[in-house]
Amino acid sequence: GELVERCRKVIKKLEKKAQSSDARLEDFLAAIQASPNGVVLLDASGRIEWSNLTAANQLGFDPQRDLGQYVRNLVRNPAFTAYLAGGDFGHEIQIDGPGPRPSQPTKISMQVHPYGKKRKLMITRDVTAVLLAEAMRRDFVANVSHEIRTPLTVLSGFVETMQSIPLEEADRTRYLDLMSQQAHRMQTLVSDLLTLSRLEGSPAPGPGEWIDAEELLSHVVQEANGLTQAISPTPHDIERVPGPDLWVSGARTELLSAMSNLMSNAVRYTPGGGRIRSGWRLRADGWAEFFVRDTGPGIAAEH
Repeated sequence: GELVERCRKVIKKLEKKAQSSDARLEDFLAAIQASPNGVVLLDASGRIEWSNLTAANQLGFDPQRDLGQYVRNLVRNPAFTAYLAGGDFGHEIQIDGPGPRPSQPTKISMQVHPYGKKRKLMITRDVTAVLLAEAMRRDFVANVSHEIRTPLTVLSGFVETMQSIPLEEADRTRYLDLMSQQAHRMQTLVSDLLTLSRLEGSPAPGPGEWIDAEELLSHVVQEANGLTQAISPTPHDIERVPGPDLWVSGARTELLSAMSNLMSNAVRYTPGGGRIRSGWRLRADGWAEFFVRDTGPGIAAEH
């Protein structure tokens, strides 16, 4: 009887210890389940032993139904298959994950970490947003380069003109005014670059100021006239199309930037002497529309 009682106490103690270990394991798995990163545990043969929901969603399998399945049969990506077979896990790889549409896959970064007796821990991360941010930064630099090119071209053209031919006082004053405008535009662009870090993460701007649409149009037409004189042997015929008397709400610099881009593209891609028409029109839904029409090659409908 004493032997049985001692055995019962030892068994009860072991059961209590096992329950405590199970509880700690459940807490650990719950923490991994809540992780923003995907976690997959693989056995020595590459079969799924456990996976959190994040990894299952990122890789496109069921965390319950697919337990025991070979991960290479579920993640059918040549780069991943080669990575798993190669055994060199010192770096991470990127593969396409299931996206909202087949034409828009997500980008998943993954890395395998060996542990235990030939087991593997696979960590996955959705890096779609990171890659998109990098692409946006590249586009931003390209756009700023495009923006700066126009005022630089105008400035250099007028400087060359003033250096090479004598000018009447009125022409000289007009050229200097246009050069001053372009220099101010470049200064504004550089200022935008310097304040970019401050603007990132800041709240959205409030309602814009109200601006006379004809004033904006006059500015971009005058700028286009300066550009065509600077780059084209035969200046373009640029005309303001009369439109409704209206005011538009928005950021003045951003509106001028968008309108100037349309006008400068019309000047650059329309053969010398071509016609360019620009103005405002009021649509039936109450929105205003700025338009540029030219005799150049145009833009394909799909673009």
